[in-house]
Amino acid sequence: MQSENITAQLAAAGDARALNSNPLPRHPHHTRLRLRPTVMASTSSPMRSVAAALLLTPYPTLNHITFPSARCRCPAAALRWRPARCRGKPAVTDVVDEEEEERETLPEAKLDDVRGWFMLDEIGMDIINIALPAALALAADPITALIDTAFVGHIGSAQLAAVGVSLSIFNLVSKLLNVPLLNVTTSFVAEQQALDADYTSAAERDEISSPQEKSGDQRKFLPAVSTSLALAAGIGLMEMLALILGSDTLIDIVGIPADSPMRVPAEQFLTLRAYGAPPVIVALAAQGAFRGFKDTKTPLFAVVAGNLVNALLDAIFIFPLGLGVSGAALATVTSEYLTAFILLWKLNNQIVLFSWNIVAGDIIRYLKSGALLIARTIAVVLTFTVSTSLAAREGSVPMAGYEICLQVWLTISLLNDALALAGQALLASEYAKGNYKKARIVLYRVLQIGGVTGVALATTLFLGFGYLSLLFTDDPAVLDVAQTGIWFVTISQPINAVAFVADGLYYGVSDFAFAAYSTLFAGTVSSAVLLVAAPKFGLGGIWAGLTLFMSLRAIAGFWRIGSKGGPWKTIWSETE
Repeated sequence: MQSENITAQLAAAGDARALNSNPLPRHPHHTRLRLRPTVMASTSSPMRSVAAALLLTPYPTLNHITFPSARCRCPAAALRWRPARCRGKPAVTDVVDEEEEERETLPEAKLDDVRGWFMLDEIGMDIINIALPAALALAADPITALIDTAFVGHIGSAQLAAVGVSLSIFNLVSKLLNVPLLNVTTSFVAEQQALDADYTSAAERDEISSPQEKSGDQRKFLPAVSTSLALAAGIGLMEMLALILGSDTLIDIVGIPADSPMRVPAEQFLTLRAYGAPPVIVALAAQGAFRGFKDTKTPLFAVVAGNLVNALLDAIFIFPLGLGVSGAALATVTSEYLTAFILLWKLNNQIVLFSWNIVAGDIIRYLKSGALLIARTIAVVLTFTVSTSLAAREGSVPMAGYEICLQVWLTISLLNDALALAGQALLASEYAKGNYKKARIVLYRVLQIGGVTGVALATTLFLGFGYLSLLFTDDPAVLDVAQTGIWFVTISQPINAVAFVADGLYYGVSDFAFAAYSTLFAGTVSSAVLLVAAPKFGLGGIWAGLTLFMSLRAIAGFWRIGSKGGPWKTIWSETE
């Protein structure tokens, strides 16, 4: 009866009209409006009666008014009623979502005010925490190549050049499919994990309300992970067979003649290195799954263990056992199998690795997205293969100097690639959840941190490149050639930062088509420049062509993100 009297007084005071003018958010449960019991001096007599009734009522159920049809999107939204701050008739002037007020105080709520400033806020620290471990985990192949190059360089310049050619061929065949699978896995797992979060939370609440006996296997099944690993196993076997059976033909394509001193060691290294193709791609697929979970520490542990074993075996196989370049290849392959085993073992503790319940739609989605990134990878790998082939035609000494510069450049650039990875994982998660404001913060922060990192790397390399090159060879002629590439290695670092970060942002919103087409364009133009400039200017023309390649990719990234086309239109829609 008291409740009916209160409602009648509110209606008489005109509060029903005020409530209708303030639309309520949706909620799966009945929304409760808690009437604030504060009686202001300006409150009219009917309002005092309502407030007094609420204060004196002995029934807790009378402390709220229930609107069965009003629903809110926020699970824990608590809506409170505010009295009018003016004289005259009391009215419910606004219905306030307490969680909305809390969200307004978060850093992402101030995006438009801080987007132009470099800030290590919560998002910035998330990027760094993901990127730092990923910088080493990403460096599995290049760091292994650096170790091999350092040991082989002390055998002779011909052997060093041969290893460089073999690694170029291995990357051409292996990374053609490895890199697309890695990037697609990261985006799809991050997206699937984000969308699955609400379901998992609901399931946990159901367990609390009605506990049941748990089954023995509590591992999660994510189709994106199982699909990726199954594809990786099949692709790895095909790559191994292609490299073993076609090693002679591939070396001929690169341009190493049969009478060259590089020919025999190149064939030896490539044939043995081929057996490492399956563990490399399986390990990358597993790393992609961990990245989707924003876990880059587990891959770091596996990669460090594998590289330590590689360095130890290099020191044993190459010199004490006298295996030369074959020993370097065996050490590398052994370390790759160890890395893959550790990653699968760790992943198996959390996820069902293989299942026959793989959805056909997931495979089709992988293949469609992967096909676009395969085209992109072809452009990248062929551009660097063209440059390596042109450098090899300059002779063994110029090729050895070029290889030192290229390996240093690739290894250092992985710091930028790690930032791209962090941006990809965070952006994919926020984009899948529809949190576009936070997605924009991720975009700004990763670009800002990438720019600072690029400048820092350029400065460090310019000052320390001479000392770093001594790790690879003591041949004065090779060192002189390597010094000619210092400007390429240093000046290109800020450009690389933007280009690599842009790639990660493309993948975060599944903008795979533009990533492919823009890189194909950059690769075509740069390869043409390489073919024209290298015969005239030697290694200087090669450095110029590669710098142009990275510059075009960076420009395309700025244009795409700023143009607000494709999936970027959704992210920028709230700012228009």
